[in-house]
Amino acid sequence: MDTLILTHGAGGNRDAPLLLALDAAFQSAGVLVRRMNLPFREKRTQGPPFPGEAERDRDAIASAAGEARQSGASRVFLGGHSYGGRQTTMLAASRPGVADALLLLSYPLHPPRKPSELRTAHWPDLSLPCLFVHGTRDPFGSSEELRQAMTLLPGKSSLMECEGAGHDLRSKRSEPLDQLAARIVREFARFAGL
Repeated sequence: MDTLILTHGAGGNRDAPLLLALDAAFQSAGVLVRRMNLPFREKRTQGPPFPGEAERDRDAIASAAGEARQSGASRVFLGGHSYGGRQTTMLAASRPGVADALLLLSYPLHPPRKPSELRTAHWPDLSLPCLFVHGTRDPFGSSEELRQAMTLLPGKSSLMECEGAGHDLRSKRSEPLDQLAARIVREFARFAGL
């Protein structure tokens, strides 16, 4: 059975509404899902991660992927919202065999209002297939900026836009969260061949 390991953003945890909705939608599609708290969140229930501890977060993701493979997963997918997605890409760039494809939700391309501070130095080493799900009003990078940055990726990549959505992938006229999750699953199924 395919397995998806989902990680949260800097301000969230494994029970973030988006991750819960994705868990249910992927399970309905026959994919085993493991939502995990990153070590920084296990250490503190609130507050952002400390930059010096990011490697520990990446190691935890790698361990979860290894456990999934040892448990007999046919394919392992890694997914993360914002910070979790960024750590996932950094891990996959340094250890390409860690997963079969990545699901990147609201990748934090740069800090808000600082477009010159791109977080893509590792992308030329990121050969795994990457599906980006991005809001068109995300202050961490516009869709056009993300499209441009995706040219750095040597592997297969695709962008699913959420019209009018911000960093949380929600907008005032957003579809219900379960419908958004179902749409993400359909797009990922096409992208990764579920």
